[in-house]
Amino acid sequence: MDLVNILGQRLREMLAEFIRIMPQLAIGLLILLVTWIAAKFARRIADRLLGRTHVRATLINLAETLVSVVIWVVGLMIASSIVLPGVTPASLLAVVGLGSVAVGFAFKDIFENFLAGVLIMLRRKMRIGDVIECEAVEGKVEHITLRDTHLRHLSNELVLVPNAYLFKNPVKILTDEATRRHEVEIGVANDTDLDEAASVIEAAVRSSEGVDAERRIDVLAKEFGDSSINFLVRWWAGSTPYEAHRSRDAVVRSIKRALDEAGIEIPFPYRTLTFKEPLALTRAMKPQVELESSARRDDSNDAP
Repeated sequence: MDLVNILGQRLREMLAEFIRIMPQLAIGLLILLVTWIAAKFARRIADRLLGRTHVRATLINLAETLVSVVIWVVGLMIASSIVLPGVTPASLLAVVGLGSVAVGFAFKDIFENFLAGVLIMLRRKMRIGDVIECEAVEGKVEHITLRDTHLRHLSNELVLVPNAYLFKNPVKILTDEATRRHEVEIGVANDTDLDEAASVIEAAVRSSEGVDAERRIDVLAKEFGDSSINFLVRWWAGSTPYEAHRSRDAVVRSIKRALDEAGIEIPFPYRTLTFKEPLALTRAMKPQVELESSARRDDSNDAP
């Protein structure tokens, strides 16, 4: 019975303590609500103010995130000080300092992606809207957060890539400039006049839709193929994937049409097939061949 009495007394004390701090809890919850509203409005104000300037979208996103984080940290410290009067900002900072090592090991990946996100946002390159390639991922940058980067695949799937992945590996920015160089290989017959073929191909590429005719067009004899001499054709066109595919389609069609009109052959691969009799069959037929040869010699000896 003493145990039951002790347990009942402790429960009554806990209930009385909870009732006593209910006003403090209510104030703390109110402060968290005010913090959420303040952080939301602060992000909007920062977006409007920075949106009128020429600041990059990634830096605007970084500023909004940092403002929100600062407001939440201040709000949480104030709420905790009201709910738990013995807890002061100094004691909270001390606890954070003591537990920083353990927290750092436990949340290593989170902090790594956080710092990588900040550094990516500070980069002058890789803006929102760029099409990038990084190892096994490729797509259009839609959004950059402090945790990950949102890439939209060309087939419309959304991929969330950890920022540390993009920060550690080489990133190819396909749309860094308005145009980039494209290339394709084309083969002509071995008996073709290469100078004439090069002139025909260059004129065809220059007249193709989407090709920047003011920039250099290269038509270079590259190698002797199995049944052709191959040219490497390079030109400048739009940098987006759609512009690249459209330009390559126009160039290939134009080159094929021009070579046909000039009577220059684009050869098919030639294959020479040699059929040999199986070795076992050859050995089996050898005695019969010898008998036939012997019979022909005998007939020639009997002839008058």
